Amino acid sequence: MLLLVGLGNPGDKYARNRHNIGFMAVDEIADRHSFGPEQKKFQGVLREGRIGSEKVLALKPMTYMNESGRAVGEVMRFYKLTPDDVIVFHDELDLAPGKLRMKKAGGHAGHNGLRSIHAHIGPDYRRARLGIGHPGDKSKVSGYVLNDFAKAERGWLESMLAAMAAASPRLVQDDTARFQSDVALEMQGDMPAAKAKPPKPHKPDQPPKPVAAAAPEGGSAFDKLKGLFGR
Repeated sequence: MLLLVGLGNPGDKYARNRHNIGFMAVDEIADRHSFGPEQKKFQGVLREGRIGSEKVLALKPMTYMNESGRAVGEVMRFYKLTPDDVIVFHDELDLAPGKLRMKKAGGHAGHNGLRSIHAHIGPDYRRARLGIGHPGDKSKVSGYVLNDFAKAERGWLESMLAAMAAASPRLVQDDTARFQSDVALEMQGDMPAAKAKPPKPHKPDQPPKPVAAAAPEGGSAFDKLKGLFGR
C-alpha cells in the first residue's frame, strides 16, 4: 500500500496558494484514477483507490501546514505502514517553477510541513519536490508562498499536475526516477519562459549587444483548474 500525502493549508482562503500545490497534486492523481470520495478522518481528508493493482491512499492533513505530521502519523499507525510507503508532495522554493525533483530522506530545509512530518515519523520517507520558484528575498518568502499562483503561472501549473497524474503508475512500481523523467518529458514546451537578462554595461566605443526577447509563456488552462482559479 502507498500513502500519497499532499501538503497545504485547509480552507478556501488558501486553496489557490503556492503553498498548497501539494494538495493540488494529490487531488489530481486521485481524480485521474477515480479514487473514492473524501473521508474526514485521521485529522485530515483521506481518499482510497487503486493505481493499477496497488491500493493507494491520498491524504491531505487538515491541521495546517506546521502540524501536518500528526495526520501522517495517525494514518501510518492505523494501516501499519512504514516511511518507505510514504510519498509527500510539497512546494519547493529552491526549484524553478514547474521543476520536479524526487528525494528520499534528508533534512527538511526549513519547510514547516516537512519539519512536522520528521518529528512524527522520522526523515526516511520520499518527497516529490514541486518547484514554485523563489521571490528573490528571504523576507518576502512568507507572503510569496501564501499568495495565489499568478495568471501567468497557470499554464505550467496545469501541465505539471496533469503530467504527475499521468505518470503516477511509476510511483506504485517503486520507480521514482522514471516518474521524475516522465513528468519532465511531458512538461517539455510548457515550462515557464526564462526572463531576458539586461544588457551588460558597454564601453563607449563598443555598441551594445542585442538582447534576445524572452520566449512567450505557454500552456492553456484545463477546464478543472479554470473552475478553481476562475476565468
